[in-house]
Amino acid sequence: MEKDVTVTRKYFGTDGIRGRVGEYPVTAEFMLKLGWAAGRVLGSAGCGLVIIGKDTRISGYMFESALEAGLSAAGVDIRLLGPMPTPAIAYLTRTLHACAGIVISASHNAYADNGIKFFSSAGTKLPEEVEMAIEAELEKPMETVDSAQLGKVERVEDSRGRYIEFCKSTIPMTLSLKGLKLVVDCANGATYQVAPSVFDELGAEVITVGTEPDGLNINRECGSTQPERLQKMVQEHNADAGIALDGDGDRVIMADNKGELVDGDELLFIIAMSRKQQGTLQGSVVGTLMSNLGLEHALQSHDIAFARANVGDRYVLEMLKQTDGVLGGESSGHIICLDRTTTGDGIISALQVLAVMVQSGKSLHELKSGMSKYPQHMINVPVANGVNLDATPAVQEAVKSIEQRLAGRGRVLLRPSGTEPVVRVMVEGEDEQQVIAEAGQLASKVAAAV
Repeated sequence: MEKDVTVTRKYFGTDGIRGRVGEYPVTAEFMLKLGWAAGRVLGSAGCGLVIIGKDTRISGYMFESALEAGLSAAGVDIRLLGPMPTPAIAYLTRTLHACAGIVISASHNAYADNGIKFFSSAGTKLPEEVEMAIEAELEKPMETVDSAQLGKVERVEDSRGRYIEFCKSTIPMTLSLKGLKLVVDCANGATYQVAPSVFDELGAEVITVGTEPDGLNINRECGSTQPERLQKMVQEHNADAGIALDGDGDRVIMADNKGELVDGDELLFIIAMSRKQQGTLQGSVVGTLMSNLGLEHALQSHDIAFARANVGDRYVLEMLKQTDGVLGGESSGHIICLDRTTTGDGIISALQVLAVMVQSGKSLHELKSGMSKYPQHMINVPVANGVNLDATPAVQEAVKSIEQRLAGRGRVLLRPSGTEPVVRVMVEGEDEQQVIAEAGQLASKVAAAV
């Protein structure tokens, strides 16, 4: 049985701070204090500049202003980027030589949620010790520096162009997308101004959807979490592929020319196979506990090492460093190409796949056929906080029995959710009916034990 263990902090989760707007801590008052606390911690390390970007949800204006005020009160200068993808903020944090970047986004969630992510000066997630230091500072009374030391604010006018050029630079300069017809779904989110331009400037014929944000329609019936419209449009326009990004642009799901979805595991396989053939693949390819067993077996059949990290891009990145790897990701479409950039980037990941299509002359449907996904079935079982299933003999015996019946051709996963009071019960194997039945039985055991 595979288990997922994460570090518990008061405010920061595996992907920053996130929640419903207006409910603590996702309030203007808290964001003011958070900006100040972050400024204090970063300032003590000699920080002079923090950049702030956001997605398109209406609450971004409020939180941008609050963070700006808090950072200024701590004596830190600010550069505002406006609506920009999360990975663009990671990139611009590095190239603008800022000591940190802040993203205001709730990623693939609906508009009523929002959140905060931080990037270090290297364009990676803040170390946990820095997050802990910020949390400690939040417990102190807020004090404002002398007026002569207040942080100044400027807007970066050319941020969009900088990032577009960076994305284009991640595939060979001589490679053109001319002749490809693409449907690009920007989820009415942070990529709506940049993603179409990237693919268009590389020569593709681009048909857009989800590029009319109104502050409320981010991720609504569009994007990587709801790609049904994209699938239909690919078929209607006889397109070569569809690209569905999420609200903040760090995830991508694609659709092939038949309108069939190509998820993160399959995209990771395609990129890994290309890197292997080019001789540029290093270390292990890293997935998570939720990555399909079919990905692991397909990679192993080509002598490509595979490692599983805990769920969350932070842990994928940590495992990549441990295994000297350059390529990892999640089935949700959050893919990290460390040989191209420092964090998950939906546009750049899509470009790597399109480059393989052009270089190989194969369709996306043909490229994904090298991997066969195993049926997975997951059930969320409500639990009380602090439940310890490791100390529950009935559950452990049930897990062992299932694993014996799967006979090495499947997996069992019990994973406490990091955001909800549930345990995710997942069974994976070759036979779909067996997988569904086994998951149901195990979920019943878990429910009875809690």
